[in-house]
Amino acid sequence: MSCFSCFSSKSSRRKRGPVPAAASHYQEAPVHAQPENPRRVSAEATNKKDESKEASNNIAAQTFTFRELASATKNFRQECLLGEGGFGRVYKGQLEKTGQIVAVKQLDRNGFQGNREFLVEVLMLSLLHHQNLVNLIGYCADGDQRLLVYEYMPLGSLEDHLLDLSSGQRPLDWFTRIKIGLGAAKGLEYLHDKANPPVIYRDLKSSNILLDREFNAKLSDFGLAKLGPVGDKTHVSSRVMGTYGYCAPEYQRTGQLTVKSDVYSFGVVLLELITGRRAIDTTRQTGEQNLVSWVSTFPLSCTTNLRFGAFKLV
Repeated sequence: MSCFSCFSSKSSRRKRGPVPAAASHYQEAPVHAQPENPRRVSAEATNKKDESKEASNNIAAQTFTFRELASATKNFRQECLLGEGGFGRVYKGQLEKTGQIVAVKQLDRNGFQGNREFLVEVLMLSLLHHQNLVNLIGYCADGDQRLLVYEYMPLGSLEDHLLDLSSGQRPLDWFTRIKIGLGAAKGLEYLHDKANPPVIYRDLKSSNILLDREFNAKLSDFGLAKLGPVGDKTHVSSRVMGTYGYCAPEYQRTGQLTVKSDVYSFGVVLLELITGRRAIDTTRQTGEQNLVSWVSTFPLSCTTNLRFGAFKLV
């Protein structure tokens, strides 16, 4: 984890090799390995503790007690609940000391995100700063409690305004859709081309693109982020993680991760912005359940005419 301290701003564009695509909240089947040498396990456990201690010394984010965050969210009342995902629940709260309105994510101890992902997110968002990345205010690691405190994004996620709209909810206009897509692209550009070493997001999807009052987009949820290849390396090997439907086929097949994995996921989000359809929608008929597969069946003349209004706003 100490390698995160080497982030810096790049003055020149990095050369890259060939690259794949992005994320999915499934995990590949575990490999049944031979029993480890107990001495080796003990040594590795000690090293992990040392790494965690060193990493915590590099974290610039504010630390909170569990009592402070329980007070900020009215003891995590249902009325303060903003949403719930595979990693836990998110609550709206107000910090007593400053009066600032914040979003507090309480990680589910039985969910997908463990201590490692928690630490990765705290480190990443402490070291990476950009107008199109959500701002991490602080964190709590009291006992077995793991909570993250973010700036509050009043309009929620892109998913809330694009997919499964209620009967009285107006669809986003084209200008706003383009603005959101551009903001997400700028966030990715910062991670890929300005962070040094580059960062692969691995979980780009509509529910992870948050919106402020002016529909400015910010990327959130960095628990799956990973450092990208450097030097003459073309990829990093990784267990396949992310969200089904957004994950690049090459990455799913080989486990070889590159920044182009995020580019594939971004393409899926663009298709959602254009069509108003989910990446995966099992309520539709068989040929239309996978958005990428469905769009690929269109004649070239149809796909190239999307900008002329081949799809109505939905």
